[in-house]
Amino acid sequence: MSENTLRENKMGVMPIPKLLLSMSLPMMASQLVQALYNIVDSIFVSRVSEAALTAVTLAFPVQVLLIAVASGIGVGTNALVSRALGQKDYKKVNEVARNGVFMTFAGYLIFLLIGIFFARPLMEMQAGADTNPETIDMAVDYLQIVCIMSFGVFFEIIFERLIQSTGKTFYTMITQTVGAVFNIIFDPIMIFGYLGFPRMGVAGAALATVLGQILAALLAIIFHIKKNREINFSLKGRPSGRVIKEICAIGGPTTIMQAIGSIMTFAMNKILTGFSETAAAVFGAYFKIQSFVFMPVFGLNMGMVPIVSYNYGAGKRSRIVKTIKLSVIIAEIITLIGFAVFQLLPSFLLTSFFDASEHMLAIGDPALRTMSIGFLVAGGCVVFGSVFQALGSGMYSAIVSFARQLVVLIPVAYLLSLTGNVRMVWWAFPIAEVMSLAVSIVFMMRINKKVISKVEDNP
Repeated sequence: MSENTLRENKMGVMPIPKLLLSMSLPMMASQLVQALYNIVDSIFVSRVSEAALTAVTLAFPVQVLLIAVASGIGVGTNALVSRALGQKDYKKVNEVARNGVFMTFAGYLIFLLIGIFFARPLMEMQAGADTNPETIDMAVDYLQIVCIMSFGVFFEIIFERLIQSTGKTFYTMITQTVGAVFNIIFDPIMIFGYLGFPRMGVAGAALATVLGQILAALLAIIFHIKKNREINFSLKGRPSGRVIKEICAIGGPTTIMQAIGSIMTFAMNKILTGFSETAAAVFGAYFKIQSFVFMPVFGLNMGMVPIVSYNYGAGKRSRIVKTIKLSVIIAEIITLIGFAVFQLLPSFLLTSFFDASEHMLAIGDPALRTMSIGFLVAGGCVVFGSVFQALGSGMYSAIVSFARQLVVLIPVAYLLSLTGNVRMVWWAFPIAEVMSLAVSIVFMMRINKKVISKVEDNP
C-alpha cells in the first residue's frame, strides 16, 4: 500500500461494503436504541391513561419541529465538513464547525421562547370539540419541559454530527445509547414516583427525556474534544454569513422535510380528534412503533452521507454509485421486514407497547396494516432523499417531502375522512408513499445525469 493511500481517510479507500457497514452498523444500532428512547415515554405514559397517551401525541408535532431544526443544522454541518475533509481544506472544516455550533445555539433560543409563550395555544389548536381539558393540560406540561430544556438535544445532535463527519460513528453510538438508557431507567421512576421521587405523570416522562438528552450532549462534547483531532475550531470569531448560507442550503431541506412532517402530524391530529381521542392515540402509537423500522434506515443514511460527500469531494464516482446502490438494497430489506411484522402482528404490537383497550385495538389493528403498506417502497425513498442532500441538492428532498405529506397525504386523508369512516383515512399513507417513490426516481435520474456522471473517477 502506498504512502498516499495510508494517509487517505478510510472513506476514500476502504471497500464500499465493509466501509458502509462499519460506518452504518454503529449508527443503526444507536438509532434502534433511539427508537426505544422515542417510544418509552409513550409506553409508560399509556399505563397512566389513554388520555395521557393522547397528550403526548398532541405534543409530538412540536417535538418533530424541534428535532427538524437541530437535524437540519447537523446535516448541513456534517456534509460540508465531510466534503472539506475530502478536499483536505482544514480551514474550511473548522470554519463550518464553528458556525454550526453558533446556529445550534440560535435554534435553541427559538424553542425556549416557544415553550414559554406558545405551548398552550399550539395544543388547543389541535384539540377536537370533545377533547378533555385535562388532556390539553398534560400536553402543555409535557411540551413546555421539552422545549425549555431542549438545549440538550440541540447540542447532542451538532456534536454527534461533527463526530460522524470524521467517520467515528462508534462514539455517537455510545452517546445515544447512554442517553437512551438513562431515559428508559428514569421514565418509570419520574412518571410513577418510585425511589422517593414525586409522582409527576406526563411531566415526569418529559423530564426523563430531556435529562437523557443533556447527558448525551455532554458525552458528545467530551468525545469531540478528545477524539475528533481532525476538527479543531474555536468559538471565538464572528459568524460567517457565507458559511451559514452553505449550511442552510444543504441542511435546510432536512429541516423543511421534518417540519413538513410536523405540519402533517398536526393536521392528522386535528382530523383524527374529530373522530375520537382514541383515533389520535392510535396515530401516535403507529408513529412510535414504526420508528423501529425507519430508525435503522436513518442510521444507514447517517453512515452513507459522509461516504458519498467525501467521495464527491475527492472525485471518486464509482465509490459514490456503489454506496448508493448498496444503501438502497439494505434499506429495502429493513422496510420489507417491518412490513411483514406490521401485517402479521398489529394487535400484539399495540397491546405489548401500549396496553391497548379493545376499543383501541378495533381502530388500531386495521390502521397499522393499512399504513404499513407504504413500507414496501419507503426504504428507497429515504435513501434517495439523503443522496440528494449529500450531493448538495437537498432541495429535491424537500420537494418530495412537501408533495408527499402536504400535497397528497393531508388532502387525501381529509377527503377520506368525509366518508365518516376512520378506516378509510389510513389509506392516505400508502397512496402518498407511492407518489413519493415516483418523484424520487425522477429526481435521482436528474442527479445522476447532472452531478454523479460528471464526477471524474479519480483513483
